[in-house]
Amino acid sequence: MVEAGLMGMVDAMRLRPAAERVPIVGARLLIRGPFVALDYGHPAYVMRLPTPGDTWRRHVAAGRPACVTVGLDPVPPGAGPDMVEQYLERVVATNRAYMGATTLRTR
Repeated sequence: MVEAGLMGMVDAMRLRPAAERVPIVGARLLIRGPFVALDYGHPAYVMRLPTPGDTWRRHVAAGRPACVTVGLDPVPPGAGPDMVEQYLERVVATNRAYMGATTLRTR
């Protein structure tokens, strides 16, 4: 059930398997004050993202792309950067990750 919902997001955002060339999927990031959200294709909702650092915000605000990755396997609770890195390596190697490059939506 969860995987079907994630695949719906993958399809709506036109993501591709991580092992392929990363497609440009359009302007899907929204920044409103301290909040960052991702338009994942739902007609009425966006997904609030964890608060990014200042370097990331400046990068995106300058019109540069960011990579969106949807992994189909669960991430362990409390996973830190090292565990997330291992997770990404595993889901990419097993074809359980989808990616796309997105930018800031200015409207």
